[in-house]
This record gives sequence, C-alpha cells and structure tokens, in this order.
Amino acid sequence: MENKTQSFIGFGLILGLSIIISFGLGSYTFYKLRTGNTISVTGSAKKEVTSDKVKWTSNITRQAKASTIKDGYAKIAADLVEVKSFLSTNGLEEKDIVISPVFMNEIYDQNAQAEKNYNLVQNIEVQSSDIPKITELAKNTTLVASKGILFATNSLEYYYSRLADMRVSLLPDAIADAKARAASIATAGGNQIGAIKSASSGVVQVLSANSVEVSDYGSYDTSKIQKEIMVTVKASFAIN
Repeated sequence: MENKTQSFIGFGLILGLSIIISFGLGSYTFYKLRTGNTISVTGSAKKEVTSDKVKWTSNITRQAKASTIKDGYAKIAADLVEVKSFLSTNGLEEKDIVISPVFMNEIYDQNAQAEKNYNLVQNIEVQSSDIPKITELAKNTTLVASKGILFATNSLEYYYSRLADMRVSLLPDAIADAKARAASIATAGGNQIGAIKSASSGVVQVLSANSVEVSDYGSYDTSKIQKEIMVTVKASFAIN
C-alpha cells in the first residue's frame, strides 16, 4: 500500500513538473511570437538623369553577284573610305570608331537557275560623349548618300555612365520610403515600427522619363537621352 502511495505521489510530482515546464515553454514561445513580429515592405526612390554617352551603329551595304564578289568588296572598301572621311571631317577621332569585318548574306531567288546574289554589309560603331553632335550626324548623312553610298543608321543608344554611383546614392531614400510605408501600415493597426531588421536591394530600372514600364529582372531603356533611374529596397522592421 505504501509503495502504491509513493508511486501516486511520484507520478503527481512528475505530472505537475511537466505542466509547469510546458506552460513555461508555451509562455516563452508566445513571448517570442509577440515581440518578434516584423513587417516587410518595399520602398523605392528615383532620380532623373541626362545620358552622357551615345552609341551610334550604322552600316554600308553593297549588292554583288557571285561572279562580281571581288568587285563588290572593292566597292564597299571605297565606300568605307568616304564614310570615315565624313566622320573625321565632323570631328570624330579614330579611337571613337569601330569597324567590323564585312559579312555576306545570300539573297534568295526562287529561280534556282539564276546567278546567286549577295548583300555585303559592313557595320560601323561610334561611341562618344558628345551626344548632340552624334545625334545630329546620325540624322544628316545625305552628304554620304549623295555619293551613291548606301549608308544607313541602325540605332542610336544613350547611356548613363555613373549608374553604379547613382544606385548607391538612391538606396537611403529607398529605405526611408520603405520605413514610411511600414509606419503607415503599422499605425493603421494600432502599432508602431521599431528598428530595421533586414534590407535587400532589388534590381535597377533605367527608364525613359515618365515611363512606368518596369521589369522584374531590371530594365535599361537606351532610346531616350533623358532617363529616370529607380531603385527598390525590400526592408523588414520590428513592430512594437
């Protein structure tokens, strides 16, 4: 009988201790959940900039038959001399001009018996910081065309060379925007935000002025001289 009584007492002590420990762990977990709450938001900041680099790509084209390929190459070489003269006359230096090798595309003809024809194309690339000059030259190539040269502009691309520095300078503003958003949400719920817990920057968006065409993978619009650089930050704040 005495052994049974001792067993019941021992069991009761173990059960009581287990309940106390469980309550303590539950209270600790509840405390951690309450004091460990955070809110995550995304903030952004943008600034308008003016491009400081331009890339102008153009090409010279000649058509030649299979039997006159050699003559076609000679003509395109002569055309290149004229184009380079046009560029240098307008103040461009040799270091600003990149000449690609001539490549050849066959012009397909449904008549299998006809002599094959080819397009000979030579690409020319100009990179410069003188945006007004290059933009104007790309629009006014009539002097070259007047000499019977098929010289055409492919594209004008505008870049901003200090993008990395701008991205860093905009991060504090993006974090401040995220904090303001978090505070607004927390206040609506009767809470206040505390210290920042974590932050990670998103992709950079380089947009034409007043554009909203953002991409999840980042974007870089090169079509306009005036641009807007936007950075985003995902930040988490403690809730008090």
